[in-house]
Parts: sequence; C-alpha cells; structure tokens
Amino acid sequence: MPAADPAPTAPARGDATLANWRSRPHSAWAFSRVRELIPTAAVAAGRPAPLAGAPREVLLTPFADPAGAERTVGGCLAAIDADGLVMLRSGRLVAEHYFGGYDGRRPHILFSVSKSVTGLLVGILADRGLIDPDAPVTRLVPEVEGSAYGDCTVRHLLDMTVAVAFEEDYFDPAGDVIRYRLATGWNPAPPDRDPGDLRAFLATLRRDEGAHGEVFRYVSPNADLLGWLIERATGRPYAETLSGLLWQPMGAGTPADITVDRLGAPRAAGGISATVRDLARLGELVRRRGTGPRGQVVPAWWVEDIVANGDRAAWRRGSFAEQQPDGSYRSQWYRRDGGPPVLLAIGIHGQWLHIDMANESVIALVSSRDAPTDDASDASDASTMAMLDALARSEGGRAP
Repeated sequence: MPAADPAPTAPARGDATLANWRSRPHSAWAFSRVRELIPTAAVAAGRPAPLAGAPREVLLTPFADPAGAERTVGGCLAAIDADGLVMLRSGRLVAEHYFGGYDGRRPHILFSVSKSVTGLLVGILADRGLIDPDAPVTRLVPEVEGSAYGDCTVRHLLDMTVAVAFEEDYFDPAGDVIRYRLATGWNPAPPDRDPGDLRAFLATLRRDEGAHGEVFRYVSPNADLLGWLIERATGRPYAETLSGLLWQPMGAGTPADITVDRLGAPRAAGGISATVRDLARLGELVRRRGTGPRGQVVPAWWVEDIVANGDRAAWRRGSFAEQQPDGSYRSQWYRRDGGPPVLLAIGIHGQWLHIDMANESVIALVSSRDAPTDDASDASDASTMAMLDALARSEGGRAP
C-alpha cells in the first residue's frame, strides 16, 4: 500500500521568540513553527503523489567520517540534532525517521535549500520565455540600477558570481547579515532603529572588486533578487508561482510556506518551510530530470545544465573550494567533486537534499542544529556529507 503523509498536529508553543528562534533549545520547536513567529505566505498543495514503499531501519548503517573514524548514521544524526530524514531509492520510500519531538507532520524551515527551489522556478520560467538567464537584471528590476546588481545578469545571480560587497558571516553581531535579517523581519528591530525592508536593502548593496562572473561568492541576497525577478516576470506573488508551477505539479502532500517581510517581499533565499517528505519529492523530481508523477515539471535541459555546466574555475577562485576542490555551483545547486553526478541543496542549521543520480537515491534531511553553517568547512557538515554519501550507496537503503 502507498505510504500516506502524516496528518498535522499542533503541540504547545513553548518559549520561542523572534529573538531566540534560531538557537537551541528553541529551534527544536521553532523550525517547524516559523509561521507563528514571522509573517508567511502560503504555498498551496494539490493532489499528493503517493510515496510507495516499505521504510526500513537505516540508523545502524556504518560509515567512515572524514577523519577515518567509524560511525553510524544514527550517531551522526544525533550529533547534528536531526529532526527528520526521508530516503527514496528509485522513487520508492526506503527510510523515514523523525527525532526530538518532530513527527514530520508540519513544514520545517529549509533555510538555503530554498535557493535551490528558487533556481528550479527560474528554470521553468526560462523555458517559457519569461526570464532570460543572460539578460541584465535591470531589464525586469530597474530599481537596482545603482547597486552592485546594476550591471550583472540573471546568470550571475543564479551561479553566485556577482561581484557584490556582502559578507555572509552569521556570527558577526554588527555585520551585513544582521542588517539583512532586520530587513527580512527575521530579527526583532531595536526600538530606535528602522528595520527597512528586503527590496530596499537589496538596492543598497555595492560592488566589490573584480568583474561579475569570475569568482563564486556565496551571497544570499542574490537569491532574494531572483525571487523579485520571478514576481516581475509572472506578475504574481512568489508563493502563487511556486504553488502553480512546482508544488502542485510535483505532487506535494502538504502546503508549504515562505516568510515575507513587512511589505510582503518573499525570502526566496531561505524562507521556505516544507515537510521532509515533500523535500524528498522535490529531490526525486530533480533526479528524474524534472519529470513528475504526472508529466514534465522542470525542463529536462535545465536539470542537465545544472549537472554539466557549473563553472569550476569560478568555484576554485571562491571560498568553498578548500573543502570541495572540484565542486561547482549552477542555478542555485551544488554539484559534488567529479565522478557520477551528486547534486546538493544545503541550508544552515543542518538542512540537506542529497541526490545521487547514479545510485537513484534521494535523501532529505532537516535538523535544528545550533550552529549556522551550511558547507563542508565545518567538521559536522563534512561528517554529514560523508554520511549521506555512504547511505546513498548502502545496501541498507536499497528498495525491496
């Protein structure tokens, strides 16, 4: 029998607030209750695609971490405060585990996995002739003319190669990220300070040294500008476009949501919340080159372009190359070092979507880690990546 999605529940709120929601222990509650803390726009679901299969135990699956230590999947998940894991093999459900009071029934924030969702939407619109990846950003959003974005293209945004002066430092108490979070409504504004709004903030960002297109620079606001472009291209709110072009056609089982600022601008870079099952459905859509249960959803050429055309030279000049020397980044998706294609969508605090094309494996993982990291520069993230790679190849994750 097809496995049914869990029905929603509503546990007690606890003491999470806008000031503490991203730190432990509050994050364990807040990451699946974002809409109770921040304004959101609903992403409607339609007729769900069933997830057939027989979930099995994979927590004892062994793997070696980057230091060579023998570990288990369950031990790694406990160490990163995992909330839920869903694994598909050849489209069939082979593993499903929830932890720490999260039962998978409510949308969980995906943080920067949202960027990869936004990248797929751009691909759909590009295929329909509504967005030209090689066109200047200002063709659709002239409001950023005097900013770092005034002379860049949509492709520069997609591939994170904009020469913009923005430091993505989550630990700097007075840096760019703090101003950014105030503008998006993710942090409480001091009583004597105007928090502004997201789009006004984007227009303040200035050029850095060098030319666009030459260096991979991970800058979250680039993806928020993509969200603005999507709204301009369609004439509809981002949440409606996400629902109509991706969420419903792929057979999502539960409505998602996305945070919006005080003026309704979507946080396309990090504000989407979805269930772990629907995150796995999204991964399966990508694994099948954009084909959903009822037909083509994302153009196959867009997925193939993500797999094949990341700029490795720009990547090697960037700050993530030390951990993944032969990786690449294309249209808001990571591609692992060489070998058979493995695509990744990654978010801070332990959100992962791991797609191993050769092994026909999709693993969706959400967590409530205290540390806001989202790349292999952190030892826990490196271990998580090793765990996901091992699980994707394991016999324990094989479909019956």
